[in-house]
This record gives sequence, C-alpha cells and structure tokens, in this order.
Amino acid sequence: MTTTLTTPSVHQPRRVERLIAGQPTSDGAGVKLTRVLTQDLQRRLDPFLMLDAFGSDNPDDYIAGFPDHPHRGFETITYMIAGRMLHRDSAGHEGLLENGGVQWMTAGKGVIHSEIPQQEAGVMEGFQLWLNLPGRDKMNAPWYRDFKNAELPQFTTPEGVAVTVIAGESHGVGGAVTRDATAPVYLDLHLPSGASFAQALPAGHNAFVYVYRGEVKIGGQNVPVQRMALLANDAGADGVVIEACSDAKALLIAGRPLKEPIAQYGPFVMNTKDEIYQALNDFRDGRLGEESQRA
Repeated sequence: MTTTLTTPSVHQPRRVERLIAGQPTSDGAGVKLTRVLTQDLQRRLDPFLMLDAFGSDNPDDYIAGFPDHPHRGFETITYMIAGRMLHRDSAGHEGLLENGGVQWMTAGKGVIHSEIPQQEAGVMEGFQLWLNLPGRDKMNAPWYRDFKNAELPQFTTPEGVAVTVIAGESHGVGGAVTRDATAPVYLDLHLPSGASFAQALPAGHNAFVYVYRGEVKIGGQNVPVQRMALLANDAGADGVVIEACSDAKALLIAGRPLKEPIAQYGPFVMNTKDEIYQALNDFRDGRLGEESQRA
C-alpha cells in the first residue's frame, strides 16, 4: 500500500527555549546511561516523565541489564537502535527487542518485568521514554506490544529525510501507536546534510528534540549532538522546522500535557502520596502484578 505524503504548513516555527545536556548515571544492575529528561523537567515537559539514552560497545556497561523491577501508573517506550534485549513480565508477556524495534508497555496498575541483553559483545544502543498516564487510567490492566522495525510506519521526504513514526502522525502517515489522552508524537529523523524537516505540532503540546548524531539547527540555533532542545510554547507557533548542519539523527517528541499532580517514587508514578504508599505496600506484600499473573 502506498501512502501519499502531505506537506505540513508551518508558518510560525517554534524556537529553542534552552539546550539541555543529559546527566550520566546508571540504572538496573549497573547499566550506564544518560538521563536526558530528568525529574526536574517533568512539569515543563508534561506528559513525559523521563528519557534515558544508552549506548556503548563495552559489554561491562550493559551486560547485567535490568533484572526484575516493578512499574505502576505510566507507560514505557523502549526504542532499540542496536543490540538485542529480552523482555519478560508478570503479565506473561515475552519479547525480543532487536535493531530498530520498539517495545511499548503500559504498566497501568502494576507489572514486574525484566530487560536482559541477549548479546555478549558489540554495540547496545537505544532510548527509553516514560509517558505518564492520566489518573483515570493509572490502575488499568497492563498492556504490552513489540514492534519489529519493519512493522513501524516509515517514509522518506522529497529532501531525503527518513522518518520512522513511532507514535502520532507525520506528513499524513499514522504512527504505530496512538493515545487519546496525551496524543504523543514520537519521530526518529535521519537527515542528510543540508536537508530540512517540518512537522506541524498543536500549540498546546510540550515538545523537544534530542540529537543523537551530527548537528541540527532549529529557529536559527544550533543543537549539537547529545543535546536536548526544549522547544518554546510561543503563542501562535504551529510546528517546528529542523535543518541538518551535517548528516544527523534526532528524536522529535511532543505530547499534550495532562496538567495533573505528579507523585513519583522510583518506578511508581501516581497523583498523590497516598497512592504511592499503596503502590509500595502492594509491591512489598506481593500484590503488584499478582492479578496480571492470573490474567
């Protein structure tokens, strides 16, 4: 099936509000990563809670992976650029995430899962994004799906920009996943040097661009590799235009803010402290993920 591309009209592009460098850290069983979207940005980038970038050709940096750990109250989107990661969870799901694939998991009322590398050498690279759930959906049943790279909608613009549409819509191409409450847009852009890419965005969406190869320019401001460009929410802005200063690769991520209270304790994200205490009690007493196992 051939999709006819539409050209978005962006009359007033967003500018860069500020550039952000990620914070080196480790998670799981010592996996080294860069936390690009940190907790202090959750309000500004609502509905997104976290973005981690991981990438290394040293197995010591990733081989131990992420053994069994719980989640409640949000969604995780893992995008694998290189490498192989095995997912298992208490809802009975199992999947192998490979080069260019996406794993989308809705933790809902609770799931316990593990993510373990399935390689002993080579490059392991990718991203994990945390997307909040509205309060009404935080205790829904868990959901999970693996998408192989070939299953993700992809297209190339006339300027040669290769686009993978993980969520939302771009140039008339619908993404692999849609969400009514947060209406996320998640694009992976591969831009040849000198090319530009325009994406329409609702004025109310919070949005950012993370450059993971090369360098781009947004609204006249250069955005170097391994930097997040937080896009301003100027009144009247109707999208973003990204220009490649060199061959570049970048993630464009945007979403409708929930404007709800955020209470977080590690892998639990709820609306109130009492709900966090309940999540901790459920996990301690073995109830978190229990119904998922019986489902």
